[in-house]
Parts: sequence; C-alpha cells; structure tokens
Amino acid sequence: MSHSVALETGVTMPLGASVQGDGVNFAVYAPQAHSLSLCLFDSSGHSEILTLPMRMNEGGVWTLRVSPLKAGALYGFRADGDYSPQKGLFFNPHKLLLDPYARDIYGEFTWSERHYGQMPVGTLSTVNNAIDMPKSRVRELALYKGTKPQHSWGKTVIYECHVKGATCRHPDIPKALQGKFLGLSHPRFIEHLRTLGITCLELLPIHAFISEQFLTAKGLQNYWGYNTLNFFIPHKDYLVDDDISEFQEMVAELHKADIEVILDVVYNHTAEAGTDGPLLSLRGLDNLGYYRTVADKPQYYINDTGCGNTLNIDSPRALQLVLDSLRYWVEVMGVDGFRFDLATILGRNPNGFNHAHAFMQAVNQDPVLNKVKLIAEPWDIGPGGYQLGAFPAPWREWNDKYRDTVRRFWKQEQGVIGELAKRLHGSFDLFEHNLRGPLNSINFITSHDGFTLADLVSYEQKHNEANGEQNRDGHSANHSFNCGVEGYTSDQAISKLRLQQQKNMLLTLLLSKGVPMLSLGSEMAHSQGGNNNAYCQNNRTSWLAWKESQFNHPLTRFIDDVLRLRKQFSIFQHPFFVHDGDPRYAVAWFTESGTDMQQDDWHQSDRQFLMYSLTDKHTKQALLIILNAGSLPITCQLPRLSSGQWSLALTSIHSVSTANVDTEQQIAAMSSWVFTADSEDLSHD
Repeated sequence: MSHSVALETGVTMPLGASVQGDGVNFAVYAPQAHSLSLCLFDSSGHSEILTLPMRMNEGGVWTLRVSPLKAGALYGFRADGDYSPQKGLFFNPHKLLLDPYARDIYGEFTWSERHYGQMPVGTLSTVNNAIDMPKSRVRELALYKGTKPQHSWGKTVIYECHVKGATCRHPDIPKALQGKFLGLSHPRFIEHLRTLGITCLELLPIHAFISEQFLTAKGLQNYWGYNTLNFFIPHKDYLVDDDISEFQEMVAELHKADIEVILDVVYNHTAEAGTDGPLLSLRGLDNLGYYRTVADKPQYYINDTGCGNTLNIDSPRALQLVLDSLRYWVEVMGVDGFRFDLATILGRNPNGFNHAHAFMQAVNQDPVLNKVKLIAEPWDIGPGGYQLGAFPAPWREWNDKYRDTVRRFWKQEQGVIGELAKRLHGSFDLFEHNLRGPLNSINFITSHDGFTLADLVSYEQKHNEANGEQNRDGHSANHSFNCGVEGYTSDQAISKLRLQQQKNMLLTLLLSKGVPMLSLGSEMAHSQGGNNNAYCQNNRTSWLAWKESQFNHPLTRFIDDVLRLRKQFSIFQHPFFVHDGDPRYAVAWFTESGTDMQQDDWHQSDRQFLMYSLTDKHTKQALLIILNAGSLPITCQLPRLSSGQWSLALTSIHSVSTANVDTEQQIAAMSSWVFTADSEDLSHD
C-alpha cells in the first residue's frame, strides 16, 4: 500500500470499515474520547505504517475515508482521553483496539501484560500492545444467496453441536476439513445428520473468541467458546484457508441437505472481563456505554454473567451493535436463527427482567429478525434471573424443568409422575399463560453443559479434576444414576442397563410435545469420563470418537426409529395444547389395569409407571406410550380399542415388531414401550 493517501471526513453509517469506490470508509463510536486514530498496518500485520487522525461527528461517531485503499487492508483504532477507572473511563492511546464492527481479523491474539491499562497496578501503562493483537481486516461478503429450508417448529429436530468436536476425529472426512466449518458440511457428516432425522444444527459459539488468561496459565483452552472477542467474525480456528466465506459455504451445503443452522450467541458479556481485565475493543472506546456499571460507582461492573462484565443492552449503541450483528449473520452468512446464552440479561433493565424490553420489541418489529428462529436460555445469575416461561412470542425457551423431571423419573425418584405428565405434553403451566403453545418449549435431557447422555447413566458424581479447580466447578445436582457402578465397567448386565436407560430417555424426549434437542454424541454413547463442565477440555474428552462401531450404533438406529414414528403423528406438530373437548386430538391417562387414572392414582407417591394415549380423530390414529421406571416388571392391561388392535412399534428392550399384540403385556423393569393402532376411538372404562 502506498503511503500517499487522500483523506476525507467520511460518513457515520455504516459503522466499521466499508469499501466505497477506490477507498474505505471507517466509522467508530467513541463519544467520550478526546481523539481517535486509525492505524493502518502492512500486510504482515507487524508494522504500523500510518496513524491517521479521525474526525468527530454528531452523536459521538468518529469517521475517516482513506483512498486509495481496498479490501484486505489491516487496521485498528487508538482512542485517547481520560484514563480514570474510578469514573469508568479507560482511554489509553497505547492500546490498539479491535473494531467492534470488524468483519474479519488477521493474526493471533496473545495474552501479555501489554493489554492492560495499568501495569503495574496503579501506573498508567504506556506499552504498545499491537504485537499481541490481531488486526481488523477490511472485508465485505455478498449477501447470502442460498435457499433456506424454513422448517416449521413442529417439524424441527435440533442437534446441538460443537464445530471442532463433531468431526475432528472423523476418519472419512479429509484431514484438512476435520474440526472445521467445512467438515460439518462434508457429505459424510450430512449423511449422519440425515440418518438421525436432524433438521437443524445448533452450533456452540462460533463468533471469534479467545481463551481466558486463567485457563492459558494452566495450559488449558476455552473449548466451548463463550468468551467473545468480536460479534461479526467467524472463529478463525474453524476455517481451512483463513477465508470467512467458508462459513457461507458450509451453510449453503447444509441448506441444500434441508438442514437449518442456528447459532448459540453470547451477547451478554465479552472477553474484556472485569475492571481489571484487558483493553481489547469496547472498553477502550466507550466503557460506560457498552457495559453495565453500578449506579454512582462506575468503577464496578454489574456481573450478572459471572464472567466479569455484562453488556449494557439499555444503551442505544450497544443495542444497535447486537441487532446489526444478528442481521449480518442472517442476511450475509445465511443462518436461520439464534440460541441466546443467558438471554434474561437481554431483557433486564435496572428494575429487573422486562418481557417488553427494547431488545425484545426491536427484534419483534425487525423485518429480518422477526422471521428467524429465536431461542432463549431463560436464566442467568442476576437478580430475578430465572425467567422460564416469561419470554414473549415468538420466542422459544430451553426448558430445564423438562430436563430435570425426565431425569428424576428415570432415576427412579418417587412422586414425579404428575410433573412428568405436564412436561411430556408441552408444559402448559409454563407457556399457556401468555398465549404460547407446546412448541415454545425446547425439550432436552442433555446439552453441552452437564453430563453427556452416556455419563448420565454411568456417573452419580461429577469428575472434573482435569479442569484444575479441585472438582469444585460444574453442577452437583445432576439427577443421574450410574446403574450400580461409578464409571467404566466390564459388567455386561450393567452395560445393557445403561444402554436401555439411554433409550428410555431418548424415547421420552422424542415423543414429548415440544421441540426436541439432542446433544452432540447422544447417538453414539459419547462419554466425557464424568466431566460435567468440559468447557476447557479441547481434547479427546470432548471430541467424538468415530470408531467403526459408532457408524451403526444402536442408539443411532433407535433415534431414527423414534423420529420416524414421531413424524407419522400430527399431534407433535400441533401448535396448541390439547384439552378436554378438543375437536381433533385426545390425551388419556391409564393405570396398569387399563382404566382411566383417577385423582388418587396421581398422588400415589410410589407410582413409577405411566401409560397414556394420544389420539388423532381425523386420521383415526392412536399412539400408546408406556414408561416403567420401577425396578420390577409390571403386568399391564392395554386400554381397549373400539376397533382394531394395538401393534408394538418400539421398545427400549426388544427389536421392533409390527405384529398384533395381546391386550395383556409384561412391561419390563426400567423400560419404555410404544404401541400404535388405527382406530375410531379408545374404549374407556
């Protein structure tokens, strides 16, 4: 790049770097800065070749247009002003800052004392951190042109997936693509997803992130990715050739296979951590605008995330940053929706959670965002942080009450069948009050956070020693059952029971009303050795082991069988709760003798058996589900049909048989069964 350039004031929108003719316009928000410089680097990213003063415009946006300049140029910002942590001000011109709106970066981030505003503590640092900072890179991609599947919620089956962990050990995927975005769109992995019946891939965080310094000091890495450096850039470790368009390519290939892509996004905090954290981007530009601080004590952050800082969505510019990022991933990168980590924060103002918060209203009226899938993790550690059921339409919510109830039932806890019945039919007690239905519940039994499905039936205690926190991290209340031995066993009877228990929970999940979500590896009994907080285990603890036996695993076949059955019954796509008098659907509950459940039956604390039917009067289909979590077999009388006979469709202990069955069935201990029938109606005693 020639050092002879023409400079113009530039325009305030869009924020970030945008190519305009033979030049590039730069715009950055820093309302309290005294001055702001654009720093241009050579192609190696090592030498700062030009430092150019930017110009303040109304509204606190600094701009500069530089020509000639083109895509690929490397840059950063330096903001000068007051450095006064007691006032919540962190301006330090010695620190190179990443553009919050950068679409690409070049180079690696390295932890060092150079990133800190005071070093030693109490002394303003005058050390240049540029050598340890990645550089913002001018890049513009065309709008996404692929055709999106647009599955209805009633037909959606989610697979929560880690980009690296899913394919980095897959022997049939080329080495260069393993653990990359393009590994997920490789035909072999797509074939696996389609075999399972997956319609939607939900990716753990893929926004550019870094590992926390306390992890790198222990030789560990942030594996999950909940430590965002920038909200627009795909994580570079997941790229093959350092080309962000590879993300677009992945999405397009998945869309061709009729699979949607949802991103797990972290708009609640950033990698700049607490007040004593590094100066990387937002803090050095407008700390008080981008982060929530304690009223009258701006030196202290509100830490509703447990990660040191909390993004201030009440600020118009912070809200704009989030909305601009979301639209970018939809319009340019092609994604189909988002799962919001600690989503309660996005709806919290100083008076607490507000379902009509400006963020909720902005998304609801946005012509791009109101058409995509929106999922909330409806809790955080802040005041009033648990808000399951409180989000407005059209939001969906992770339902941890579903998770815990199903776990407790199959763990053989007593007194849970009433709660279980609510969860199996969409949790009307949580969602119906604000005119939402069963499909607003994202049902899951395991996720990235906690035990895997295999570990849920193999461990009763967490085993997180490898995380370096003396096993203090991670949840202790897991509602798990080790089937008699903690961890690995060569006992065939225990191994058989563990497989059966996994099938029991999968059948329960996939035949519940709501939107089912499977976690990575559930289909092949993936184990993390009892680690229920593997966020820092970027190793074989977390990566799927694609052994020969995994390609035709019994759980993979079982999931496929259950989902095929689910698709045959329209009640699982029905967006409303089924109550007495419904013109089309009916739900009935039975005792083991085949009679209707009475009030006293529901209150039998030792009852660990549940039998219920789902009937579609229009199609004349009936589905009978039997769940026996008890330690003893039960002789069960199937409810009588007015015509036709029951056929066994699925069971967690036998291969499928379509033959007609006797009305009296022996239901094995800790087993689940599904029968189907074509019938006018059930005959009730």
